[in-house]
Amino acid sequence: MNYYLKVLKQYADFNGRARRKEYWMFFLFNIIVSFGLGLIDGVLFQRQAISALYSLVVLVPSIAVAVRRVHDVGKSGWFILIPIYNLILVCTEGEPRTNEYGPDPKGSDSIQVVE
Repeated sequence: MNYYLKVLKQYADFNGRARRKEYWMFFLFNIIVSFGLGLIDGVLFQRQAISALYSLVVLVPSIAVAVRRVHDVGKSGWFILIPIYNLILVCTEGEPRTNEYGPDPKGSDSIQVVE
């Protein structure tokens, strides 16, 4: 739930990086809330007004977290427009070091690799 609220607080922040866990937890809670609101709309009001309004409210945060997730892999946010490839990118582990989009959200930048 904390990841869901974190994404909503970063409403239109397209800069930085987002962990896989942050992206998928937001996705999960978004699906649960959408399903719940759709159920309430269908049972009580026989229409989809509340769930449609909710979908519009979370549209920008959904795009923003997807862009930050793709940044974590080291790609441009425009890659979310490529249907299958964006699914591969959001499932791929992020770069374990600072990249052009910011520091590693897992904080593993401080770990030194000794060869």
